[in-house]
Amino acid sequence: MAKSVTARALDLLGVFDSEHRSLTLSELARRTGTPLGTAHRLVGELVRWGALAREPDGGYVIGRRIWQLGLLAPVQSELRTAASPFLHDLYGATLATVHLAVRDGLEVLYIDRLAGHVSVPVVSKIGSRLPLHATGVGKVLLAYAPDDVRANALQNLTRVTAYTVTQPARLLEQLRRVRAEGYATTGEEMSLGACSVAVPVRNGDAVVAALGMVVPDLRRQLPRLVSALQVAAQGIGRTLASVQWK
Repeated sequence: MAKSVTARALDLLGVFDSEHRSLTLSELARRTGTPLGTAHRLVGELVRWGALAREPDGGYVIGRRIWQLGLLAPVQSELRTAASPFLHDLYGATLATVHLAVRDGLEVLYIDRLAGHVSVPVVSKIGSRLPLHATGVGKVLLAYAPDDVRANALQNLTRVTAYTVTQPARLLEQLRRVRAEGYATTGEEMSLGACSVAVPVRNGDAVVAALGMVVPDLRRQLPRLVSALQVAAQGIGRTLASVQWK
């Protein structure tokens, strides 16, 4: 069955990601399998509406109107609002990079981030997606994910660095420990020179997000960081409960 105009337009928007923030018309057409003439017409309509914007070099980027709509999503507005003071408290106490993330399929979606003072290679950005199994926040979210999500993730354990855990049995044991101990860690699994620690954020009994930090080394400060993260996560959970966030 032929795709509708709406589906084709959404396809054009859907090919943008953290690695492809600017695309030419021909790249948009090629990546979506859309005839060039059709892509030209649809892209023009998306630009006029504000969903796309054209750069001086001729490339297209996501427009401000999409960003404004995204801020209306509950995961953005309510969760970020509830978490914001606690993220700033964590940052002020540690000067480390602080993350707030949720699960989006088999990936981590970063919905807030405060960059730390210490020079640590951090690849995440607000709105970016990374593999669940290679990040601290991702391991937390995977530990509490439905069984079918965990099963699918275990079949897609791609190696990002030499330290990425790609053995299903080993990852399953780590996820069991996350549930038992209440936190997850990584050591250079997403980027060399960066370690992370993360804890779950709960709304009632449900884990709705993960809160994490990225530091150069965890060996001497793990208990302190876990304690700080757990206090912050509990505060976020209380705030979510008070506003009946869903």
